[in-house]
This record gives sequence, structure tokens and C-alpha cells, in this order.
Amino acid sequence: MVKLIYCLRRLPELSREEFQRYWRETHGPLVRRHAKTLRIRRYVQVHTLDTSVNEALRRSRNGAEPYDGVAELWWDSEEEFAAATATPEGREAVRELVEDERRFIDFARSPLWVAREYPVIEG
Repeated sequence: MVKLIYCLRRLPELSREEFQRYWRETHGPLVRRHAKTLRIRRYVQVHTLDTSVNEALRRSRNGAEPYDGVAELWWDSEEEFAAATATPEGREAVRELVEDERRFIDFARSPLWVAREYPVIEG
């Protein structure tokens, strides 16, 4: 399987709560609606907690500003990932998703990439 990892930072005018609510309640269902067209096998939203533990972890490593969350999307193979946008319907689905992402994600500060997962501990 291959995975798209998207480390998200919110637009400056949104609070973390507003960002996460929109992502969960509006964007998540939109991704679900396009999942079959885009051949998405699995989609997970990982929401950063606003906790003193996270701040202590960041400071202990002199870390950068935290992400507001991480999106993980899975495909069965690189070929399936490539095929996701090989049709007009796939390209239209991506266009709609990106248009929606502009409403809550700071693109310039939110890196994304495709990767392969290598489990070390499985439970």
C-alpha cells in the first residue's frame, strides 16, 4: 500500500477548534463522498491536542510550531494512486477537494508527500 501524508496548518484567521471542526464535519464527509472515484482505501484525520504535554515535547527538542493535524490516505498501490486522477471524474473530485481545502488549510505551511509504510510494531 502507499500513503499520502498531509501535515496541516490552519489558515491564520481560524482557531484550532474552528479548523478541526471544519476538517472533521465538512471536509471529511467530502473526502468520503469522493473515496470510490479516487480509489481511496482508507482516510484518517489525526487532530493535534491542545495540551501542555505537546508544548513540553516541542520545547524539549526546540521544535517548530506544531501542525494542527495530519491527514493520512491509503491506496492499494502506486498504480491505484496514479489511476485516481486518470479519469475526468477523478480530476473533478480532486479539484473539488482542493477548492474546499483552500477554506481552512494554509497550503504554504502544510507539506504533503506520498510514502510507503513499514510497520515496526503492530498490535
